[in-house]
Amino acid sequence: MTLGLAALVISSCGFQLRDSYQLPTQLETVYIQAEPFSEFAEILASRLQLAGAQLDEQPRQTVIQLVSDSLDRRTLSLSSSGQVAEYELIYTVEYVLHNGPQTSIPLQVEVFRDYQDDPNFALAKTREREVLVTEMREDAARQILRQISAQLTP
Repeated sequence: MTLGLAALVISSCGFQLRDSYQLPTQLETVYIQAEPFSEFAEILASRLQLAGAQLDEQPRQTVIQLVSDSLDRRTLSLSSSGQVAEYELIYTVEYVLHNGPQTSIPLQVEVFRDYQDDPNFALAKTREREVLVTEMREDAARQILRQISAQLTP
């Protein structure tokens, strides 16, 4: 009884579990056009499948064309000795959403993370940076899914 009441209250306020998407019908089958062996394309494909989309082998109605993905860094602060102490990592994905033969919508997502650098722990910091970049790619894939859903929902 209480469990049912709690579920009713949570669902009535619009609460959804993270990564729980109501995909538009155009996204039920989607084709991802990307460079071969693209790590980001694999992550995006995984996100789409988790959301319930089927990946198409051939471009048909809905195509996500990954134009570019890049990782940049910007200096945020310096230590007292003049070495870089903190960076801001910027992961950018540019893509085009093709929905039918005449509709092409260029879109972009950016994900930002702060990264503290310490030359005394170079190996550990390299591993930390790799983990951060993977998390940034996951976050970018989630943002793309939300953006595309918003674009395709009437």
